Amino acid sequence: MSLKKTHFLIVAALFFATTFGTIAAEPAKSQWPHWRGPLANGVAPNSSPPLKWGESTNVRWKVGVPGEGFSTPIIWGDKVFLLSAVPTGEKSAAPPQKRQFSQAKVPPANEIYRFIVLCFDRQTGKLLWNAIAAEAVPNEGRHRTHTYASASPVTDGKRLYVSFGSHGIFCFDFDGRRIWKRDLGDMETRYSWGEGSSPVLADDKLIVNWDHEGPSFITALDKLTGKTLWKTDRDEVSSWATPLVARHNGKTQIVAPASGRIRGYDAEDGREIWSCAGLNVNVIPAPAQNEDIVYAMNSYGESSVLAIRLGSTGDITGTDAILWEYKKAAPYVPSPLLYDNRLYFLSGMDGLITTLDAETGRPRFECKRLRAIRGIYSSPVGANDRVYVAGRDGATVVLKHSRNFQILAINRLEDKFDASPAIVGKDLFLRGHRFLYCIAEPD
Repeated sequence: MSLKKTHFLIVAALFFATTFGTIAAEPAKSQWPHWRGPLANGVAPNSSPPLKWGESTNVRWKVGVPGEGFSTPIIWGDKVFLLSAVPTGEKSAAPPQKRQFSQAKVPPANEIYRFIVLCFDRQTGKLLWNAIAAEAVPNEGRHRTHTYASASPVTDGKRLYVSFGSHGIFCFDFDGRRIWKRDLGDMETRYSWGEGSSPVLADDKLIVNWDHEGPSFITALDKLTGKTLWKTDRDEVSSWATPLVARHNGKTQIVAPASGRIRGYDAEDGREIWSCAGLNVNVIPAPAQNEDIVYAMNSYGESSVLAIRLGSTGDITGTDAILWEYKKAAPYVPSPLLYDNRLYFLSGMDGLITTLDAETGRPRFECKRLRAIRGIYSSPVGANDRVYVAGRDGATVVLKHSRNFQILAINRLEDKFDASPAIVGKDLFLRGHRFLYCIAEPD
């Protein structure tokens, strides 16, 4: 074969790979496949949900959800997926499991729960199917503000991947048939506060972080079979943060923050690439990525926001790989929203919002009060140059995505919201303690 023809074939192959890879990736941007959205940063590109709503305004449908859960709705095509833990009322005769690694500060569980996956029709709210993943007594108690269904599912558009933690990791098809199940053991979380880290997809791998008071690890499962591809031990105690799938220089890293260190792992084999100290205990917020910078944060006693430039190896604590630090008003439970070049986050669990320039760390505005919101567990989301923040008291505040603080609307519903909102197209989905809402303007 001539050199000229070989060059032509290489160029053609690169064109088709780039073009059709982009085309294949585009549909995912119009879905909500991950609890932090299609870009894992809280943003819904090309979406325009309503600005204002109420129980009698711009509610396309509202359906009751059995049981309890803070899992975020996942939307793909015409289907909305949700997880819940339903108490059966049946008590267990067996004594509570003995804890080996830590002290419980909440009563042990003694009621059987049904751990379920729900699928609703996106247009009508009709329940399409209800699959039981497991039925068991939870292996420990939980914090009074927590639930047994707080991890959110993730989808690749063909299958749904679900973590009920100690009660199994599951893969379902879109018709509710279980494809596989894995049992990774039992967690013992700090003070029996409960589990919450969500699984993430990295190409053909399902990544599960397993930080607790016993032996901690992070693992990659084959998304088609559930088989373990790699497993890396972690010298960590309980954390609740969902890992970030970060792309850098053509390679994929898994960034997993925790109390001891933030670590970046090679997605292919689980090898640790870099690590740094800087966060406090009880790490809950998920990281976000902007090009070659990863943002990690938490607050429990002390606040810390770190901007970490990817590309270094080894221990990068105190090096120039730490682009900047911000030492106040960081979130405890909610994850940040990274919208364009602005980083939005709540202070602790309060209705105070701060915005930083993502490149420099300079504040645009700090600790601005979101009227009507006192407590918040859910994470902010962004669309159509707006920022949506749902509070624990049933109010959702809509801000202008801007350098300046401006409240555009305050909306109230007859429920309380701890799950993070999800946005697809012109629809906003809010999962409350009792109901699932689809907020949309009439066609």
